[in-house]
Amino acid sequence: MDNPVDKPVDSPVEKPGGSPADQPGETAMSRPTRLVEFESMLLSRHAHLHAPRPRASGGHLDRSAYLLLSRILIDGPMSIGQLSEAFALDASTLNRQTAAMLRAGIVERIPDPDGGIARKFRITEEGERRLEADRAANIAGVERVVEHWSPEDVAVFAAYLERFNRDVERLEGRPWPRP
Repeated sequence: MDNPVDKPVDSPVEKPGGSPADQPGETAMSRPTRLVEFESMLLSRHAHLHAPRPRASGGHLDRSAYLLLSRILIDGPMSIGQLSEAFALDASTLNRQTAAMLRAGIVERIPDPDGGIARKFRITEEGERRLEADRAANIAGVERVVEHWSPEDVAVFAAYLERFNRDVERLEGRPWPRP
């Protein structure tokens, strides 16, 4: 099977209604960015590259819990206001998400360790266990996908993904802390 990275840039992409090159006003820059958009859309379909674990192990976390727990694990306890700023979400949305996480026992509310008035959410041992289990399953899924890639190709792909994410974060003004 051909490696898609080895495809020439001007190779046609099949899609209903013609290829991206058929679009009015297509430029040398917009064609690759159109392909990045299309492939990003497809990548979002594959959010769970692994089979869900049985309910006995707590099942897998939903996407919002996975993201919130990942951020809290890196930043430490966070208030609704801090989460709202970090994720650009309404407090009402975060209240619903954190309420579900509290019921699941994956976060707990604590007084602000710095003495502020707002209570903060801290990841529990159960939350850490489930987050780590999901992350390990996600990594195993990625490893299945790239098992025939060279280590260099995986490293280059990871570097480009990080660069892309950092530029998105720069434009949004919301950098994501990295471990």
